[in-house]
Amino acid sequence: MISKSLYLPIYFILFLSLVAASRFIPGSDGLPEDCFIGAGTASWYGERFHGKLTASGEKYDTETLTAAHKSLPFNTVVRVVNIEKDKTIEVRINNRGPFTGDRIIDLSRKAARKIDIIEDGLAEVELYLIKEGDKPIEDLECE
Repeated sequence: MISKSLYLPIYFILFLSLVAASRFIPGSDGLPEDCFIGAGTASWYGERFHGKLTASGEKYDTETLTAAHKSLPFNTVVRVVNIEKDKTIEVRINNRGPFTGDRIIDLSRKAARKIDIIEDGLAEVELYLIKEGDKPIEDLECE
């Protein structure tokens, strides 16, 4: 029988173990804050694609907070930071692209409007992982 005086230390160790393990569960809140994915040029896409199917199979809606990325798993949530204007938005990956130049993300019109890139069409951004999507992200090393 375990002494009652040992219950508290055992519970504490179990709690710490669960917190540490949650770091490795995809989609858990155990991700490190500011998990940097990359930096580069963002663009946005709008009316021409509105209502058409995305690569994930859902209809594209210009007024949702979504984005296209070449390789991030669908339903991954990323924070996009417009470096020049210091504006931030969180978007869910539901499409593939961009396939033009060296761009790293294509934002919906609503997302682009919120970080103020509608007029210029392009912006230098940083991407941070907020929540993993349908699959774990391969070779992700957070700084």
